[in-house]
Amino acid sequence: MGRTFGIGLIGTGFMGKAHALAWRNVAAVMGDVAPVRLEMLCDTPAEAATEKAHQFGFARATADWQALVADPAVDIVSITTPNRLHREMARAALAAGKHVWCEKPMALTLAEAEDMARAAEAAGVRTIVGYNYLRNPAFTHAGRLISDGAIGRPVHFRGWVDEDYQADPETPWTWRARIDEAGLGALGDIGCHLLSMTCALMGPIESLVADMQTVHQTRPLPDGPGRGPVENEDVATALLRFASGVHGSISASRTAWGRKSRLAWEVHGTEGMICFDQERMNELQLFQNRGPKAEQGFKTILTGPEHPPYGAFCPAAGHQLGFNDLKVIEAADFLRAIAEDRRAYPDFADALVLETLIHAIAHSARTGARVTL
Repeated sequence: MGRTFGIGLIGTGFMGKAHALAWRNVAAVMGDVAPVRLEMLCDTPAEAATEKAHQFGFARATADWQALVADPAVDIVSITTPNRLHREMARAALAAGKHVWCEKPMALTLAEAEDMARAAEAAGVRTIVGYNYLRNPAFTHAGRLISDGAIGRPVHFRGWVDEDYQADPETPWTWRARIDEAGLGALGDIGCHLLSMTCALMGPIESLVADMQTVHQTRPLPDGPGRGPVENEDVATALLRFASGVHGSISASRTAWGRKSRLAWEVHGTEGMICFDQERMNELQLFQNRGPKAEQGFKTILTGPEHPPYGAFCPAAGHQLGFNDLKVIEAADFLRAIAEDRRAYPDFADALVLETLIHAIAHSARTGARVTL
């Protein structure tokens, strides 16, 4: 039997559970990756860690993340904590020689993200950042179609990511409203996902000009009377100029009523268009300017076994994958990179590019100036 990898998970919220499910299922689904051992889970208080360790199937629990990082049985550390803790935890794990899977955004500030990327390079271990939407078989198929010229030469990009988890002005104030806890708002939480897909499809961004808005300036405090200030943006919009010369636009909002995960984009080409919407994540819309005009129109492509690695989950097209399946694919890609001693994508260096972009958007919005990357 080959090597197995011990997993340490820090954090048990939404993303912590997603990581736990991915680690539990990755070998069973994919078959070609090294087995993992669910060694240790960390949360606070200790009673919560013990409860979640039992629920998720981890062998041990702790309330001390430093003990988890130092444990010799842990080979890979998953970091799913609030943003302000990412750098300290990642640097400690890297210093201990652990591979690191960190959720996005990497850190509160660009300087912190740069520090993390330098530390990863010096440590010589493997890292990956949780841009799981890049793993969607529909998305990777769209990339192949564009590369193969299915819509001709790309000439324009339009993307938007809208959710409504902050649309209600009476939604209680949380740490996500604080710059020292969350960093950027809509940009750091969901806008970076859109940018990851934008750059993967269209290549590097050369420059941008942007604006931001805080829709709800205050929110009710959860523990008593009064309202707390919202320090970061609810909405951000940017006009993009890619290195290829193509132009585009993106918008991110966490106050868009009715939108749950509308991570959507269009690539316009000289011979057609490709459209995607995460709320219908198993579909692509493809228009090609071919054949009689009277018979032209968008066609729907449903993902199936012909769009790897969909077939590892289900042998029948149209039965659909879900969000947590994308985390399984992400975990598999990370295990393969570790086993083959190569960079995972996006690692800390790749994710730093996305951090640079979201902070460039924020800088442009604050100054009113175009920013050249």
